Amino acid sequence: MGINPSVYSVQQGHYFARPINRFWPAFSRSRLSEAIRAAFGRERLGPADDATLLEFGIGFTDVVKRPSRNVSELLPEDFRTGAPKLLAKLESCEPRIACFHGLMGYRPFVRHGLGLKEVPRDLGMQPICLGETRVYVVPSPSPANAHFTPADQTLWYDRLANFCDAAQ
Repeated sequence: MGINPSVYSVQQGHYFARPINRFWPAFSRSRLSEAIRAAFGRERLGPADDATLLEFGIGFTDVVKRPSRNVSELLPEDFRTGAPKLLAKLESCEPRIACFHGLMGYRPFVRHGLGLKEVPRDLGMQPICLGETRVYVVPSPSPANAHFTPADQTLWYDRLANFCDAAQ
């Protein structure tokens, strides 16, 4: 789950569509995408592959569905309405694992979707389960997240792959 879609991604009709976003390059280098790349017969995945990933158990959504040029344009009300909707979607779909891209989206989800006052501080496996759904948080792949390099992002997707293996 991302925070919200960018205007550019909405215009393109695909998640993480902006060429400078680090999601697709990092995901394509990760163990998490190995089987998918093998099935497609190529090493690089891109925005046009987003819907096809559902066949491999990977789907995309956002905490807030309102597109913006950047997260600073979002209002607190966007999270207050978006987080409960996301919770309902997760409860309905019951994925095995829900992965949030970044704490900036996960924290408002915890606050407004789950009604918890204590917000998470760490990436990785979270102490919260949504029914049978385990929760994991990786760094945001946004280029604005300068704390993590593209190589770091790939390592987090590898850790998520390990978590998925262990959760089976």
